[in-house]
Amino acid sequence: MNKKIGLFWLRDDFRFEKNNGLIEATSNHDRVVVFYLYKKDSYKDQEAQKWWLSRSLFNFRKKLNDLNITLEIVETNSFKIFFDKLIKKKDFAIYWNKVYEPDYLKFDEYLLSNFKNKDIYHQRFKGNALNEIEEIKKSDGNPFKVFTPFWRTAEKYYIEKIPSKEKTIKRCKKKISYFKNCIEPDKILPKKNWFKNFEKIWFPDEQSAFKELQNFIKERITNYSEGRNFPNIVGTSKLSPFIKYGQLHVETIWNECLKKKPRTIGTSKFLAEIGWREFNHSLINHFPHMLKNNYSKKFDKFPWKKNSKFLNAWKKGFTGYPIVDAGMRELYSTGWMHNRVRMIVGSFLVKHLLIDWKEGEKYFRNCLLDYSPASNVAGWQWVAGCGADAAPYFRIFNPILQGEKFDKEGEYVKKWVPELKNLSKKYIHKPWEFNDEKFKLGKNYPHPIVKHEEARVKALNAFKKI
Repeated sequence: MNKKIGLFWLRDDFRFEKNNGLIEATSNHDRVVVFYLYKKDSYKDQEAQKWWLSRSLFNFRKKLNDLNITLEIVETNSFKIFFDKLIKKKDFAIYWNKVYEPDYLKFDEYLLSNFKNKDIYHQRFKGNALNEIEEIKKSDGNPFKVFTPFWRTAEKYYIEKIPSKEKTIKRCKKKISYFKNCIEPDKILPKKNWFKNFEKIWFPDEQSAFKELQNFIKERITNYSEGRNFPNIVGTSKLSPFIKYGQLHVETIWNECLKKKPRTIGTSKFLAEIGWREFNHSLINHFPHMLKNNYSKKFDKFPWKKNSKFLNAWKKGFTGYPIVDAGMRELYSTGWMHNRVRMIVGSFLVKHLLIDWKEGEKYFRNCLLDYSPASNVAGWQWVAGCGADAAPYFRIFNPILQGEKFDKEGEYVKKWVPELKNLSKKYIHKPWEFNDEKFKLGKNYPHPIVKHEEARVKALNAFKKI
């Protein structure tokens, strides 16, 4: 047992299961401190996630206390300055798990060499992924740019791995504190009280995540392939925020899914969603320019329009297209949006309004509890047609038909756009065709901000320019 203090740098790892860094720290030390570095600037455009983070820290700290482990939150402007000060102390050994984003992995290299030079015991472990990024390449050593062959290779690689021996976290002998001037989880909460509704819907901890997973596998996974397309029913897993913050490891999801026999198309489809997450992480690390710009350079010449009036109508859910507005209001109210609807609202922004996908990406970043750079950027570029293995730009979703196909009775729309609740299914996705004394377009609900057919022609003409 190492006499030094074991420090575990907590990032997106709010779990005890498969948390290799934390498990190793408790195996090697009888005094362990978990620390979280809260970099305020990183969160200034991620308001919704401040709530999830704050609650995750609060709930995780309670569980760690039972094991005599302290969780300390340190507010810092710079990871580098923080670690440069820490390294001078030398009375500790340090452990952490990877986060698969280019900046984090680059910073890891800086830490590894500094700890080595100063002779400080350190260990870095695999993070929340099935495979390491460098493990999945084409036979010529190049990264994959198309999802299907990527996932075929990645899945096979993962299945053939010899599973590592499962270790568990140990209780520490003595609880100690280590850092000065720590902050409380409440200090991280957003200033605006808009998150109050989240409290009724989500409980950010490992137990809830596991329970949600079990419910999904028991009740919905068999029909997932079909059910995930309909926003009026609970057909998806809603696990994405838990995965983002590591309350659930993707290996746990994999193992639990495979326990359900026989394996159906629903299970395969769901596991392929984890495949997309792995693919997106591979993309941003091999093509980091796509985090800020178009993956496909030809889109740099695309004639996007700046239109703050349209952008605001889209954000607030007042575009006059019911399925689009329902999605945007669901997002603001719950911190989450149904996946099918994410594609519809995304397509509407970039193709009907000709507004740069980066504007949509930024708004989602601020409102989504499950925001992760890889999935958000890759998802937006997929919709806009400028990403890897993306939907072609000229495939333009018709918001009326999408509504009629995936929300036939209009239940989803009526839930989120209550001003339309008295419309019959004939008019619910095209309220402009409805004539009635009690319902006035422009008064009860906005006129469509663009006409679908005209917008479609404009979008195709814009695309011709590149």
